[in-house]
Amino acid sequence: MTVQELIEKLQSFDPQMEVEFAYNYGDHWRTEVAKHITEIDEGAVTYSDYHGMNKVVDGIEEDDEEEDDEEEYDKDEKMVVLLR
Repeated sequence: MTVQELIEKLQSFDPQMEVEFAYNYGDHWRTEVAKHITEIDEGAVTYSDYHGMNKVVDGIEEDDEEEDDEEEYDKDEKMVVLLR
């Protein structure tokens, strides 16, 4: 979903209605829970085979290698809007 698509969807709701993020809690009963959104950021994500979805990239880990490796590290990242 793009920012423009989100704006279009939100325009049909009461502007005073609270917005929460719903997700599967991961328990035995597959309970869907909703969390208040307290922050909206821009951040980098990259696909994780282990998780089967994008994961937020915290930043480049410091090591002894040259900065030339940053280009390879950034290759699969993309910037997105993060609702927290």
